[in-house]
Amino acid sequence: MDLIKVFQRFPDHESCIEHLERVRWGDTPACPHCGALNVARKAENDRIGRWSCRECKSSFNVLSGTIFQKTKIPLQKWFLAISLVLNAKKSLSSHQLARDLDLNQKTAWYMAMRIRRAMVDEGTLLSGIVEADEAYVGGKPRKPNRRDGDRPSTRGRGTDKLPIIGAVERGGKVVAKPSLKVDVAALTSFLNDTVDSAALLVTDAWAGYRQMRRHMRHVTVDHSTHYVDGLAHTNTIEGFWSLLKRAWYGTHHHYTDEHSVAYVVEACYKYNARSQGRVFETFLQGTVAA
Repeated sequence: MDLIKVFQRFPDHESCIEHLERVRWGDTPACPHCGALNVARKAENDRIGRWSCRECKSSFNVLSGTIFQKTKIPLQKWFLAISLVLNAKKSLSSHQLARDLDLNQKTAWYMAMRIRRAMVDEGTLLSGIVEADEAYVGGKPRKPNRRDGDRPSTRGRGTDKLPIIGAVERGGKVVAKPSLKVDVAALTSFLNDTVDSAALLVTDAWAGYRQMRRHMRHVTVDHSTHYVDGLAHTNTIEGFWSLLKRAWYGTHHHYTDEHSVAYVVEACYKYNARSQGRVFETFLQGTVAA
């Protein structure tokens, strides 16, 4: 959903609350603390959308337990921020979000990180033909200024850049995450957790994947001689890595170890939602899901 439609559909805080109540509860509001349906709307002129539970005696609103909980930022700005983040193919910096929504940078960063963390997908295992690979993000430019005596930074395995491992189902979704190590144990654990054992796994010929033949069908492509051998190629996962790296090089320039997961989750969410026509609505449903 673009910004114009957000302004038109949600002109004020009350319209945002009403929409979230429909998405979360429909015609059956329930207490988020105890799950009781014996609830009643509170008549408070200064606070919109408050409810009381007659079972556990708690007071709540539709924002309880969501990324909007206890926010002091108008919900319309939250909805605009969600739209901006979802529509930014190369991601969005907190400084840009602050300028767009007239916020300070720290507030914009806080909102963006909450939005990214709500993009986590705990879906089904990847199936069919699945490609797996690693990427390394960050570090120095490939060709540094030689006058300072530096050598070109190491690329690929052996670099000190942030390692990310991933797997993608051809024609389907991708799963990726940063990893402290990229060795046999880390790769085997990740792939067993994300790929169905009946799938056909395609990787390059690196020895780090050698254990996977014990767990599922596994074919390799030797990149030292060719990049495609019939069904054996990793072009799909390489395409995802290019999207992830464009966000780093073009927008963020640096990921801390602590927050790198959120940026990778964002890239996966956008890739997996690439064919959806109602991404904004789907995201809101996910944020208020019980």
